[in-house]
Amino acid sequence: MKKIFKFGKDQLNASIALAIAEGKIPLEVDEATRINIRKSSEYVAQFVASGKAVYGINTGFGPLCTTMITAKETETLQRNILISHAVGVGKPIDKMLSKLMLILKVHALCFGYSGVQEKTIDRILWLIENNQLPVVPSQGSVGASGDLAPLAHLFLPLIGEGFVWKDDEMISSSDMLEHHQLKPITLSAKEGLALINGTQFIAAHAVMAVVKMHDVFLSADITGAFMIEALKGSSAPFLDALHQLRPFPANVHVAERIRNLLHQSPIVASHIHCAKVQDPYSLRCIPQVHGASWSAWQQLKEAVEIEINAVTDNPVIINNELTISGGNFHGQPLALPIDYACLAAAEIGNISDRRIYLSLTGYDDEVPKLLMKETGINSGFMIVQYSSAALASENKGLCFPSSADSIPTSLGQEDHVSMGSIGSRKLLQVIENTEKIIGLELFCACQAIDFHAPLRPGKILDAIHVAIREKISFLEKDVPLKPLIDEAIHFVQQGRLVQMANEVSEKDNVPFETHFKEVYDNY
Repeated sequence: MKKIFKFGKDQLNASIALAIAEGKIPLEVDEATRINIRKSSEYVAQFVASGKAVYGINTGFGPLCTTMITAKETETLQRNILISHAVGVGKPIDKMLSKLMLILKVHALCFGYSGVQEKTIDRILWLIENNQLPVVPSQGSVGASGDLAPLAHLFLPLIGEGFVWKDDEMISSSDMLEHHQLKPITLSAKEGLALINGTQFIAAHAVMAVVKMHDVFLSADITGAFMIEALKGSSAPFLDALHQLRPFPANVHVAERIRNLLHQSPIVASHIHCAKVQDPYSLRCIPQVHGASWSAWQQLKEAVEIEINAVTDNPVIINNELTISGGNFHGQPLALPIDYACLAAAEIGNISDRRIYLSLTGYDDEVPKLLMKETGINSGFMIVQYSSAALASENKGLCFPSSADSIPTSLGQEDHVSMGSIGSRKLLQVIENTEKIIGLELFCACQAIDFHAPLRPGKILDAIHVAIREKISFLEKDVPLKPLIDEAIHFVQQGRLVQMANEVSEKDNVPFETHFKEVYDNY
């Protein structure tokens, strides 16, 4: 029986959140959590009855925080905050991101500090469990008062407004509710504000980034090792004796992984006494460059795990006497590591492009220029590197830190914002570009490896090479490359390199990433 995830009680991490979104982990809100939710909602009702000014409960929002709202007007106020803040523009975000936003938000609300009604929690759970996913525009958040615009769009369906996805079509939320014989929810005091204050847009993108970066970075370690084999690079730069003298943990682990991938390789053994003194940095410095990017991933992962188990709305209801209007909604704690991760992912693509270029130069005597013996009439793999160069350059342009910019909003009430929402969207784009570069490196490395036949690479790389050759043949002349490139990229995007490496590791008892998992958690 699958373990049930209990919102507001169990701890989320990126892989658990994604597994819930994929329907792999059942979920519930237990009675103890429901008691806390009801208690917090009762506190809000007491504040309304008392007439004491409490921000967002019986006052306006932002620069209207001094405007008092009567008890009779509170329901209208909460509805109005959703419809007035749903001003997002641009293409809708992916449906999986919308679902992650719902999951992260309901988890935060279930801690019992937000004053929402139990029926509101249950309706959000219904949306998740029935895949009734709101349409959320990608642009419009500055990542400070929470992700106001995206979250407003996310929760419009609760009140019968906005749109949801039906397969790949957008339908009105009112039609969806009518189809399921449900009525819109009437929001009570504080609820609208609790729903739209928070960082769940940024956090959902960051959750996806943590998972995708893990696989693409592992894939880059694998393709980097492929290139060392293909170009007969030295294995000496990966010796533990060297890396213990500068023991950055991630560098040590990458070096260990490269050693494992090269272990007992006939190709490596064939040139152990060659005359080469040292290789270019793109081969020799893989542990230092990849390791630094892994360190940035680790920082993002740690920040995400704190954020998705936190209360990020405002004000926070501590008890029936204390509410705190603070800044837990500010996206800066995620915005900075997101920008760092963006640079880290781009650098993985950057050094991969350099290895692709190196593979075309005839660096190893047995590997012909442009990875094809008969060139002139054939262009070989020349233009493949154009694509990797274009992607690497695009990534560099996306690396300007979004958090370095702040434009005051809300008539100066929100005079410093994080722009983390922009950074998080850019990060996923950079990761996607880097996946493609790594796919191109795989395509080139597999071609180069074949020039060393009958010698083969180490067991893990050899098994991957065999699997790739079932889909992509060795090329002796120019052919249409696009379908072959797409196939190589799919190996990376679908995590198949990592999957195959783990399968061979387990089957043949060949080390791959065991030690790394112990340190960084097994995503």
